[in-house]
Amino acid sequence: MWKILHQIARTGVVTETPPALAEPVQAESGRIQAELLAILGQALAIRQVDAGSCNACELEIHALNNPYYNIEGLGIKFVASPRHADLLLVTGPVSRHMKEALLRTYEATPEPRLVLAVGDCGCDGGIFGEGHASCGRVANVIPVDLAMAGCPPAPIDILRGILAVVRRQAAGSQPQGTPAAPARRASTD
Repeated sequence: MWKILHQIARTGVVTETPPALAEPVQAESGRIQAELLAILGQALAIRQVDAGSCNACELEIHALNNPYYNIEGLGIKFVASPRHADLLLVTGPVSRHMKEALLRTYEATPEPRLVLAVGDCGCDGGIFGEGHASCGRVANVIPVDLAMAGCPPAPIDILRGILAVVRRQAAGSQPQGTPAAPARRASTD
């Protein structure tokens, strides 16, 4: 046992220093936070919906929550219920099985709701396209305010997309090339 303690005392702490945050990302994050708070005056609540993706976009979205990007520190948070959301962040081509769930999520989101389609699959169906199991792009099912291409887009690009959607809403612009709003389902309650 003395031999082990002597080895520990002789070696010391063997950890590397944490990497410094990249200045461009840190500066950009601060600018995004300031602009979001100036436009909204409050935190932004996001409901993320995976409509049938391969999970590559989800990995980049999860990276937004790590200490490097610190999206919570920017006043942006993910919520579990669409009833508490300001923005829907939709990934993947909409599978036929997820179409109804996506429509219900969209309908449950309070006005003024924003929709950001993330990734190539959300923008145009990606490699999956439209077929017997896929409705294709998100805009085929619900109105989309902004479609962000990339397979997958980087976390900082997703942050830029969120800011762009909020800017458009503040400017009062209409969703880009989307179908008419989906018909509301009659409630059976």
